[in-house]
Amino acid sequence: MAGTDRRQNLIAEGPVIVLVNPQLGQNIGAAARAMANFGLAELRLVDPRDGWPNEDARANAAKADHIIEGVQVFDNLREAIADLSFVFATTARQREMLKPVRGPDEAADELRVRHTRGERVGILFGRERWGLESVEVALANEIVTFPVNPAFASLNISQAVLLMSYEWMRSGSAELPIGEPPSLPARKEDLFGLFDHLEEVLDRENYFRPPHKRATMVENLRNIFQKAQLSQQEIHALRGVVATLEGRKTRPRKDR
Repeated sequence: MAGTDRRQNLIAEGPVIVLVNPQLGQNIGAAARAMANFGLAELRLVDPRDGWPNEDARANAAKADHIIEGVQVFDNLREAIADLSFVFATTARQREMLKPVRGPDEAADELRVRHTRGERVGILFGRERWGLESVEVALANEIVTFPVNPAFASLNISQAVLLMSYEWMRSGSAELPIGEPPSLPARKEDLFGLFDHLEEVLDRENYFRPPHKRATMVENLRNIFQKAQLSQQEIHALRGVVATLEGRKTRPRKDR
């Protein structure tokens, strides 16, 4: 019809997309374009190889300027996900860690339910050449992997973002659970504070023996708490327990 305004409202919501140490600006731009196609808006970069801003990224974003202009850059992954309460890590490799593994459709449905509850959620994507490292996957709650040809399983980072972005939009019809969660879910920074506090006490008590196995023991402990999906109240209670065991008369501050 003549004179009709055919512009549509811009959809901009959903999980945070986190690219860890991305190497090519073209891939960052293509990822931003895929996000815009399917209604995602928040893109975070961890230590991008070529720095930021990046003109190649903007050129390949196909006018997804609202995403490029809103990019946040972080020095490390812990800082990038500190305000999130639930995170998926994408990987095509078998990992020697006890984490739930979901397909992209199931993962998107889980993210949709949590997002609708008001939780801050995210998806991690690794480097173009070798993906996420095990220590990075360990910071996530669960793993999402794609049903690909096992003889050729590696996806371009922007392709992986496209697949998850599509599944996110498709999940819009996912049924929601009845009722509100009993307590606010813990943010990653709350969980990191528990990790640091507990590991400091265990180091002091010489728990990590033999020393060369410390990294594996720490990773296993962290995975236990990641799988528990603790609330902020539960984190605070556990910090109090650790403080009591180390002989403190007062609980540690929440911001420690």
